[in-house]
Amino acid sequence: MAGHGAPEIAPIDCHDLRVAVVAASWHTEVMDGLIAGAQRAFAAHKLEAPVVVRVPGTFELPVAAAALAPSYDAVIALGVVIRGGTPHFDYVCNAATDGLTRVSLDHQTPIGFGVLTCDDDAQALDRAGLEGSSEDKGYEAASAALQTAATLKRIRRGYGA
Repeated sequence: MAGHGAPEIAPIDCHDLRVAVVAASWHTEVMDGLIAGAQRAFAAHKLEAPVVVRVPGTFELPVAAAALAPSYDAVIALGVVIRGGTPHFDYVCNAATDGLTRVSLDHQTPIGFGVLTCDDDAQALDRAGLEGSSEDKGYEAASAALQTAATLKRIRRGYGA
């Protein structure tokens, strides 16, 4: 189970953060679940009305995140890639992961990594935070980004972690 060992991190007040979501459009049901999970995390962390930007697919997430990062305290990237019979899966997964990491480091902006890389539709649905899903990766990605953004804000103000 992928979620085994995940830390229990209580939501914190993030009402003062500027946050954006960049979400792919492929696999509508999975993406709707990921976005809904992120919205649940925002509510739990007292964050209202983050910006939501849609892009065609997971491959496009890094360039949109790079455009958003300078203006936001955190960006949550949501996407899904389902393995097929060609190396396309590997190329897209690697490009998205490497690109989002680069954006985070180049801009010193937390990027919530909510990109599902699954062997089949069933795995994606099980991680999408839908009714009956065993995991809620949209919530987890948003919560991690918010917690990290709050930590960076404290560090930048000289309060330490």
